[in-house]
Amino acid sequence: MRGAGEPPFPVAQPAGTGGEACEDSRPGPAADTPMGSERTEIRKRQMATTPETPAPPDPRDFILNFMGRKSSHTQMPCICSGPNVNGLTVRNQEEERARRTSHELQAEGIPNCEESPAPTLEEVNAWAQSFDKLMLTPAGRNAFREFLRTEFSEENMLFWMACEELKQESNKSVIEEKARLIYEDYISILSPKEVSLDSRVREVINRNMLEPSQHTFDDAQLQIYTLMHRDSYPRFMNSAIYKDLLQSLSEKSIEA
Repeated sequence: MRGAGEPPFPVAQPAGTGGEACEDSRPGPAADTPMGSERTEIRKRQMATTPETPAPPDPRDFILNFMGRKSSHTQMPCICSGPNVNGLTVRNQEEERARRTSHELQAEGIPNCEESPAPTLEEVNAWAQSFDKLMLTPAGRNAFREFLRTEFSEENMLFWMACEELKQESNKSVIEEKARLIYEDYISILSPKEVSLDSRVREVINRNMLEPSQHTFDDAQLQIYTLMHRDSYPRFMNSAIYKDLLQSLSEKSIEA
């Protein structure tokens, strides 16, 4: 018998109130919500299948050895984060810069050659005797420069010529301006026409740039001259450019 006021059926108390819930309200073994180790295992599988975001490039790669002076037409590369970051290595940047050099030189309106009379057969034969004789004549420099352009290293000759031009200046303000342009065009690591110099020579240039003179780039010019002599000159002597020119002049000499 139930006492007065008692409900006709037992009432299940809500969970969390201290009472016991009815058996029908407890989740059974087939519940959809993962618990404990199941939830941890699912999280591990999700992490394993999620691609990692590539790390952004190190900003120091772009400013290493840079003097701290930025040209008005030169900007630091954009360093962004996120999945679309360009992860080029320094070597890839150098290769890309080499591929772009020839096109950018033409876009800047650099003349194709120095003014000079056509070389004679004797002059062309003399080029094979020494690199110095090749570089002494405008015709020799023009032919060698054409060969360097095919190897995407024309900036070496352009830098050497710019240094020679700087040595002819005597006006201080003109010297400072030309030295600044040479630095930005051929020394700065941000330039597509940067020449290859060792760290010692770069340190000398950075010191000299505090008070530029006609001889600010003498050490660098000698290093590039030596590089062209040892590396590019032997290939030039075996190139089609030199052989075709020599053959053409030899045939003309025979006809005459």
